[in-house]
Amino acid sequence: MHHQLEALVEVVRRGSVTGAAQALYVTQPALTARLNALERDVGTRLLVRRRGGVRLTEAGRAFLPYAERALQAMDEGRLVLGELRRGMSGHVAVCASPIVSTYALPAILNRFSQTHPGVQVSVRTGHSEEMIEVVKREEVAVGLLRAFNDPEVEQFTLYEDELVLVVHAHHRAGDVARLAELGREQFVLFDRASSYHELTHAMFLDAGIAPPGVMELDNVDSAKKMIELGLGIAFLPHVAVADEVRSGRLRIVELADRRPPRRPIVAVRRKEAGDPLGATAAFLSLLREMRPELQAAASATA
Repeated sequence: MHHQLEALVEVVRRGSVTGAAQALYVTQPALTARLNALERDVGTRLLVRRRGGVRLTEAGRAFLPYAERALQAMDEGRLVLGELRRGMSGHVAVCASPIVSTYALPAILNRFSQTHPGVQVSVRTGHSEEMIEVVKREEVAVGLLRAFNDPEVEQFTLYEDELVLVVHAHHRAGDVARLAELGREQFVLFDRASSYHELTHAMFLDAGIAPPGVMELDNVDSAKKMIELGLGIAFLPHVAVADEVRSGRLRIVELADRRPPRRPIVAVRRKEAGDPLGATAAFLSLLREMRPELQAAASATA
């Protein structure tokens, strides 16, 4: 139908079948066949051929604006598809774990909105265990969460999240200490459902300590407030305390007897989702570009 409508519009524009055939790089008989097919499809005669050119019938005059709008809509549709392929429009759905959504995702989305202002982004947040299921159900295109050994997903590392020992600014501990020396301190733990909780308990076991008091909170911001007030010390992700450390409200104590534990934060997709296209491909490309700066923000030694 597109070629038939194009034939009609071009014939009217050129005033002759011959001129239209040359403009469209087809033979005159081929163009005439397209016009005849269009008239059969609409059920009426649209053109009168005469010596020196053609003229529209009354039906042709009524139909022409619709043919022109249809061709224009097709051109606009092609432009939209081109923008989708280039990732300049469309939509991408993302999910992220709480720490990622609070401390890394804002910078990622800010950069993406600058480079792809025509793309809409929707975000869901939740524990990594929940979010990987969201990815596997293809309710989102990309998940940003801790690494899982799951055969249904593919992933690449964005950065390694580093847990650091954090104390209030005037805590008696020096800049370097052994974990066993802090065994009598009150520790603040956050988010029992997360892997941070597991990592902290694993360090206690490895160091052979059993803190006399443990305060368990449901989020990292509450934990930071408790530490600022001198109510305990904690192992927290460096990316979550970087601002407080820079401002002097919190202080990092290096451990003399162990390296800070790290865990990979990854970008996850369902394996069977196929090759990423358009906005999703552009978002993944940006994530790869931003890996060095994301790692720098997450590392205490950066």
